[in-house]
Amino acid sequence: MTHAVDFDHVSRHFGDVRAVDDVSVAIAEGSFFAMLGPSGSGKTTCLRLISGFERPSAGHVRIFGANSESLPPNRRPVNTVFQDYALFPHLNVRDNVAYGLMVQGTDKARRHAAADEMLALVKLDGFGDRKPAQLSGGQRQRVALARALVNKPKVLLLDEPLGALDLKLREAMQVELKALQRSLGITFVFVTHDQGEALSMADQVAVFNAGKIVQLGSPEDIYQRPRTRFVADFVGSANVLPPALSARAGAPSSWSSLRAEAVSLAPAGQGRLDGTVVSARYMGPVNRVAVDVGGATITADLAALGPAPTVGETVALTWADGALHHMDEG
Repeated sequence: MTHAVDFDHVSRHFGDVRAVDDVSVAIAEGSFFAMLGPSGSGKTTCLRLISGFERPSAGHVRIFGANSESLPPNRRPVNTVFQDYALFPHLNVRDNVAYGLMVQGTDKARRHAAADEMLALVKLDGFGDRKPAQLSGGQRQRVALARALVNKPKVLLLDEPLGALDLKLREAMQVELKALQRSLGITFVFVTHDQGEALSMADQVAVFNAGKIVQLGSPEDIYQRPRTRFVADFVGSANVLPPALSARAGAPSSWSSLRAEAVSLAPAGQGRLDGTVVSARYMGPVNRVAVDVGGATITADLAALGPAPTVGETVALTWADGALHHMDEG
């Protein structure tokens, strides 16, 4: 398998701060790769190391097998889409998209033709003569995508590009970004702190914390089989059972994770664990019920088809075999 990007024991330090700490990962050519983590976890610094705006303190970043340290940003086969769009307000949409080609010396007719082709690709046919101020947030994001793609990069870097959009538009753009990546067949490296974005679009997800990749895998692996308490807490709504409670539930006496939607309620004495309902909240599609079990709280997301259990009621918690996942680390 050809790798578009390889991190080989890469670190980036800023004084005493280890923004990226001994990261090794291979990103397959033609894949949609997500870097997921909280603010300050190292994911954006990794993106900047690929683009050339940062240099490693140690290790090597290879792009299609070649060491990249000696290449300035403008000579790397990559381009970046930023959250704030960074469009030129005084230029129309067509000239914004064509700007990189103009810098390269491409003649006006050819660069405008290429810009119009990219605008059609992102479903903005006929918008070329408008100014950025005349566009919605979603349309400006599409212009930024078209501008990044017009130079035909081999790797497209996306730095939280949907963060400024409202929920419905963000969800629609997730679908469109994935479809666009599949149709173009180029490598997308997507940075986000939103686990829903990463899980819905990526072929592979790297979860970052404190400058390190703490888990790497498919979206299903990351969600269903978190390796650490941090991943279980950060990705989705998971119950983390302490060792004593894990043992009572029939798991190894170590930390275990249990997704809230995997938990059902039954009459007391007819499940795996008994407990007392401490809260029940209507959340629209689900009733989120918290149950105290020996001092630990387990949350169940129940389909909101009937009345929620009563606070103070004694209930049994139950789940399917395999739903309780043993974690190697706390």
